[in-house]
Amino acid sequence: MLPDKIKKVFEENLWFIATSGSEPNVVPVGFKRVCEDGRLAVGAVLLEATLENIRANSRVAVACADPLTGEAYQIKGTAELACEGEAFDHYKKLTEDTFKGAMQLKCTVIIAPEKLINASPNEHNKEEILI
Repeated sequence: MLPDKIKKVFEENLWFIATSGSEPNVVPVGFKRVCEDGRLAVGAVLLEATLENIRANSRVAVACADPLTGEAYQIKGTAELACEGEAFDHYKKLTEDTFKGAMQLKCTVIIAPEKLINASPNEHNKEEILI
């Protein structure tokens, strides 16, 4: 589980998800949240290269930073694609409400964190935080 202070940074700021398949890819994601069980969920609406890469290599990294404080973190973990379940239902409704049928949810990306790394520009940069 993410410490509450770090969870707050992830809940309140934009994420960048990095994947690697036939070529590296990194994209910002806005349909995202930290689940109660500590996994990360991303609603995949426009993430074509990201989804291709996850199908080829499930290893991902997610970076997040608070631009006002400089507090930043990176999570490394394993992703799976889901087309059912609570997270899928949540993002399907959010997609419908936001885009009014102009775009469809492809799936959800569920990330199991394995490493949490401090990416803040301070003396703790690059330190791994136990989760």
